[in-house]
Amino acid sequence: MTGFAGFDYTGRTVLVTGGMRGIGRAISAAFLRAGAQVFVCGRTAPTDNSDVPAADGRSAHFIAADIRDLEQADAMLAQIAQASPTLDVVVHNAGGAPFALVADASPRLLESVIRLNLVAPLQLAQRCNARMQQQAGGGTQLFVGSVSALRPSPGTAAYGAAKAGILNAVRTLAVEWAPRVRVAAVSPGMVLTETSQQQHYGDPAALRSMAATVPLGRLALPDDIAAACLFLASPQASYVSGANLVIDGGGERPAFLDAASVNRT
Repeated sequence: MTGFAGFDYTGRTVLVTGGMRGIGRAISAAFLRAGAQVFVCGRTAPTDNSDVPAADGRSAHFIAADIRDLEQADAMLAQIAQASPTLDVVVHNAGGAPFALVADASPRLLESVIRLNLVAPLQLAQRCNARMQQQAGGGTQLFVGSVSALRPSPGTAAYGAAKAGILNAVRTLAVEWAPRVRVAAVSPGMVLTETSQQQHYGDPAALRSMAATVPLGRLALPDDIAAACLFLASPQASYVSGANLVIDGGGERPAFLDAASVNRT
């Protein structure tokens, strides 16, 4: 795609967690298209090799691993170490949460959401950093955050809180792990994926109404997030660390503007 032109990751190794679907799949394909060797992980192995992300005749390498399980995470990193002399980029993308109001959510659900979206990526990042610190070229770690960390997140409160924790961690890790390892985040707004449409957005009429609330007039596509990751992991962003790139099409129109009786547009 033309939006990915100018990025060359030939000879680089990239790990994308949750890289089989949605945003993660687009990120994996973008790095493949840019020449990288890409590893993706997920809890369930694909039934068909054609389900693995691919681009320009090259496919990602799938590793079955639940990042919440430290033994599985360590085994995954050991497998990557056997296949590649370096681990140059890690994109912490795995995550998500079902809709559940806090008053109705069980303690087990709240804990599970926070573990998947905050604890697990931090533990994996710690392990990846240990390897990257030993590499001559260091490395880059990117975290997929969310605008849910920056505004109220009704129905996904634990998710929003976990992502807020990730954004704070990004700023801290950028200090602790510098100068050899850069750390940054991307925070998507509404992204049109199969999962988000089924769990959170709804039918085509709802999608059109939601798009009308975005200044740029549409929901993000997974490739929009992938392009940002290509930039942040590239030499063009070599002085970017501790940053959070918000990708929300211009944000949300303040609700009070529609309720006010003056200055309406």
